[in-house]
Amino acid sequence: MNGVLSGLRVLEFAAIGPVPWTGMLLADLGASVVRIERPGSASERDTLGAVRRGRMQVELDLKSTAGREAAERLVAQADVLLEGLRPGVMERLGLGPDAALKLNPKLVYGRMTGWGQEGPMAQQAGHDINYIALTGALHAIGGKNKPVPPLNLIGDFGGGGAFLLIGVLAALWQVKASGRGQVVDAAMVDGSAALMAMIYGRLLLGQWTDQRASNPLDGGVPWYDTYRTADGKFMAVGALEPQFYQELLDRLGLAGSVPDRKDSRNWPAIRQRFEEVFASRTRDEWARHFAGSDACVSPVLSLAEAPHDAHLASRGTFAGWGGGHVPASAPRFNGERPAVAAESRRVSADEALARWARSS
Repeated sequence: MNGVLSGLRVLEFAAIGPVPWTGMLLADLGASVVRIERPGSASERDTLGAVRRGRMQVELDLKSTAGREAAERLVAQADVLLEGLRPGVMERLGLGPDAALKLNPKLVYGRMTGWGQEGPMAQQAGHDINYIALTGALHAIGGKNKPVPPLNLIGDFGGGGAFLLIGVLAALWQVKASGRGQVVDAAMVDGSAALMAMIYGRLLLGQWTDQRASNPLDGGVPWYDTYRTADGKFMAVGALEPQFYQELLDRLGLAGSVPDRKDSRNWPAIRQRFEEVFASRTRDEWARHFAGSDACVSPVLSLAEAPHDAHLASRGTFAGWGGGHVPASAPRFNGERPAVAAESRRVSADEALARWARSS
């Protein structure tokens, strides 16, 4: 499978976090991605690991005339440009949207920032935790005592990279229709807020309490939480619907012995019983006990364990790469999963242009 984006030419300017992740997804889907890196940036490449797979890597000093001219030649031939620098940096390099669209009127220019291209905080530094703090997402995650950062999944990748990808693909459709290039302003604060649409909607309807660990999906109810097992590991319980909850009780041997869950005053007692029962067996014993059931109970697997899970292995959810396992490409197309892109290789700007010419 060549990939559903075979023939798409993407120029990625080196950045961290969501931009290389978006480039990885595009490369896995078959796009030809050229990543421009600063000379001598090997340590930065090492920190990205598998995320930088599938690229042609071109080292250019964009502050030099020769480096900028080489970049301009690539811009002129690209379908998509991705950059994740602070607002104004690309303009100062002479490679901002106005200059790029003069070189290439049909270009999709994808810009990724934390705070957005404008606004009072646009020039401030920040990280995932800061962006999701401002949008209410961080406030809603964690225990009653304090918020807990959910890795950098919500701001960087969900609110950032995924929305950059959505914007780029939508813009490509518009370019096809109008023939005019597009500038995509993807901000992690905007995307993180959009991910919270259902929660904000339920808050408006009075179906959500603006307090952590007090709602059906944030660990506030005993039947949607994690429980420690006899070996110090955990099981995840998500028995929201009545029929699933009943099966949970049946499997735990608690049918008829716990109070009615419709009364929130009974929740502490229900939670205590769940804690006691789950603590009586190991995680893997519980996993076997709940296998094949609709009780919505799953073992909490470690990063090392997840690639070897029978279900995930059967679907090819993880792929071998670099002597270990990395998440495979997603989604599937016509029943086939795109292959994980190969290791990146360093090329010159002229070689990258020649490859693009051969693939067009």
